[in-house]
Amino acid sequence: MQARKGRNAKRESGIDRPRARPTVADSLSQHRSYTSVNVQLNSLSDTRKSLVVTLDPSEVDAVHKDVVNEFSQLARIPGFRPGKAPAAVVAKRFAKEIGDEFKQKVVAKTYRDALEQQKLDVLNIVNVEPGEIKAGDAATVTITLDIRPEFTLPEYVGLPTEVAPTDPTDEEVDQIIEGMRAERAEFKAADRPAVKSDYVKLSYEGTIDGKPIADLAPDKQIYGKVPQTWEEVEGQNEGVIPGLGGQLAGLKPGDKKDVTITFPEDFAAVPALAGKTATYAIEVLEIRERVLPPLDEAFFKANRVDDLEALKGAVRNQLKLQKESRNRAEQRRQVSDALAAKVDFPVPESLVESETQSVLRQFIEENMRRGVPQEEFEKGKKELFEGAQKAAAKRVKMQLILAKIAEAEKIQVEERDIDSFIYREAMRTQQKPEKLVKALTSDREQLRAVQQSIIFDKAIDFLVSKATVATVQPKA
Repeated sequence: MQARKGRNAKRESGIDRPRARPTVADSLSQHRSYTSVNVQLNSLSDTRKSLVVTLDPSEVDAVHKDVVNEFSQLARIPGFRPGKAPAAVVAKRFAKEIGDEFKQKVVAKTYRDALEQQKLDVLNIVNVEPGEIKAGDAATVTITLDIRPEFTLPEYVGLPTEVAPTDPTDEEVDQIIEGMRAERAEFKAADRPAVKSDYVKLSYEGTIDGKPIADLAPDKQIYGKVPQTWEEVEGQNEGVIPGLGGQLAGLKPGDKKDVTITFPEDFAAVPALAGKTATYAIEVLEIRERVLPPLDEAFFKANRVDDLEALKGAVRNQLKLQKESRNRAEQRRQVSDALAAKVDFPVPESLVESETQSVLRQFIEENMRRGVPQEEFEKGKKELFEGAQKAAAKRVKMQLILAKIAEAEKIQVEERDIDSFIYREAMRTQQKPEKLVKALTSDREQLRAVQQSIIFDKAIDFLVSKATVATVQPKA
């Protein structure tokens, strides 16, 4: 549960505080309970509630007295021994600090007592309206919070899953080895027409309806006019001009040709070209033939094996591990989808809002790494947000289900789970493990999020371990 923190009031040097001032959540468990509290529970939705909590004047005064007494025990005032200064003197000397602490503890008390009375399973505190709080008067605090939705877990043992065969075929092994050879290939000049897998050095200039593309996309000149570049003939990895490499076979050095290119409708790299048909005037400058290295001792040594059979064995083992990993990921997706389809309940708004921002951040960061310009996100801002919100609601629903399964199966975070997380995160971010440990120990919210993520992962792994498995051939 995440509680909203109060403002950290600055302490004067006369106060010897043993620790930082507690948050609202800390205060709930640290101060004695009083007897009289009036709680009005309002239902704003199935998962959002409002608590209107009122303390009578005597209860408010009792809290104020406790705070003054606490300060009196810690205050250092000239002319008085520690802890012996009159309460009235302490109250005057530290009026602001006492006022801040007093208001915070009143809010904390109303929250704690309201939960004790209403027995709510709170997921998140959305808002706190303390109203006017002063000694001698009744205090009314309005607390808006999201609670855990009530639902019955469906049957989650034996969920059906399908996996693909994990034994690599001879053809797959050969393809990987050919790819390894291609990575070490040399390119030699060839005085002949270009064929598949050759690399062609060429120049090009593009137009659309007679207008230079260089003028249509001045900040993306590589799509308009280039004096020289390399393109693979009919290769799997296209260059920046989609389909250009597929129109180079048969050309030889010195040849000139006009080729037609139709850009995809969703061409995000240069939106001005999306869906447009362009004409590119190309000139072939040079052709280089791909020469694969032989499967000889030098090649085997470079790949840390003795011979071809050993190489095939190593490739086969690696392929098997990859297929098993894909199967595992696919099973995790399947059990999640199957479980979510079995139960329906409203999800708390604040959790969806927070998760939506997380989904948006992740999506934008990934696409910016792929070269999608920032302005593209602004164009589809509404659709992007709606999509992220839908994905977030699905995530939150699954997290609530997994949390309940983890509780039922007594799945807990162990020390080795945290160690594994730190190791993986250190490898991913290239940080020292000690730095990550320090960050987690100094930020309780971050540590709680990590622990929660581990619980979710372990719960899904549990579901996979209890699922039924059918092996099916992948679709062509």
